[in-house]
Amino acid sequence: MFEDFRRILYGLLNDVKSKPHRRYLYPELNLKNRLMGIVGARGVGKTTLMLQYILDHFPTLQAQVLYFSADHIFFTQTSLVKFVQEAYYDEKIEYFFIDEIHKYKNWDQELKNIYDSYPNIKIMFSGSSSIDLIKGTYDLSRRAILKNLAGLSFREYLNFSRGTNYPPIDAKDILKHHQDLNERFLSIEQLKRDFNQYLERGYYPFVFMDEEGHYERINQIVDKTIYEDIANFYKLKTENLHYLKKIIGYLSTISPGEVNTNNLARYLGIDNKTAFHYLHTLSEAGLVRLIYPKAAGNQLLRKVEKVFLNNTTLQHAVNAQLASIIEKGTIRELFFIQSLQDAGIDVFYNKQGDFLALDTVFEIGGKNKKSHQIPADGIVIKDDALMSSQGVIPLYYWGFCY
Repeated sequence: MFEDFRRILYGLLNDVKSKPHRRYLYPELNLKNRLMGIVGARGVGKTTLMLQYILDHFPTLQAQVLYFSADHIFFTQTSLVKFVQEAYYDEKIEYFFIDEIHKYKNWDQELKNIYDSYPNIKIMFSGSSSIDLIKGTYDLSRRAILKNLAGLSFREYLNFSRGTNYPPIDAKDILKHHQDLNERFLSIEQLKRDFNQYLERGYYPFVFMDEEGHYERINQIVDKTIYEDIANFYKLKTENLHYLKKIIGYLSTISPGEVNTNNLARYLGIDNKTAFHYLHTLSEAGLVRLIYPKAAGNQLLRKVEKVFLNNTTLQHAVNAQLASIIEKGTIRELFFIQSLQDAGIDVFYNKQGDFLALDTVFEIGGKNKKSHQIPADGIVIKDDALMSSQGVIPLYYWGFCY
């Protein structure tokens, strides 16, 4: 079986050789800690990232590496612990790269057992964004380093499509020094054209491999996330999974992010508590984003003020499938949210504007948007602007946060 997995690895590595670009998370990957996980939604490139790490760090020592997917049929016949044990003692393998770890039933317990029993073994694994090691019953939180991989930022999209190397800009620097950045951004040709293309198609890395069937593949990701990942991880009854698909469709057609859970519950024909549970499940699975007001106390007691699909490309894909029109305001707000949240920055709902982030109130709009609604130190974000000015920052600037 080891040779079968090696042949699979060699084939995958040959394919990865044609992908020269490395994602923003790549420099943070290492196995000094012995156990590292890459988590994220389906389609964001977790497998490619692991394979690139193997290609770069084991160019002549790939026989000492074992890569496999935890959902391989082989693991219905044997345990992960036993397989790793045999590979370690019989094949002298110390480096294990495990894909789709969340699809293996006792993944958390067995990873802990391997970690505790074999101090020379190092493991990198990938898994669904639903995986939360902090909630694990086997205390993997103090053993594993967990890294979250988001989809492509606008900056990465530009670099991958143009072969450029624009560096990320810290969000705090964008906020404080946005007028100083005008010259840098204005030097980028056809920036607005590429920005619009990114909003429509650019979040998932496979956009460069599958132009024709791009939206179809994204809608398949939605289905697989609901009917495979969520069904197995949350153990929801099959007959209830269609509610999650209906929520995705519902969110794609409402005004910018605004959703009332009571109205959603009535639309679905379920109670309010169950409707919120489904929203939270979709959020953990990487399909929607929940925006709360900033408030003290237990987060669970706070009311969700806005709900969006996870990213602008997903929004376009779902609306294309439903043949429905997208409100421009939805795309504006969603791009701002996804750019900041994917960079690790908290974004809250704010009554004085649209959102609160970086201790600043932001109002999102088009070229005619005024700042009279927000505090004097607030910022207006305009999607039609190319240059920054006092109190105004172009929307696309935030696509360089990571």
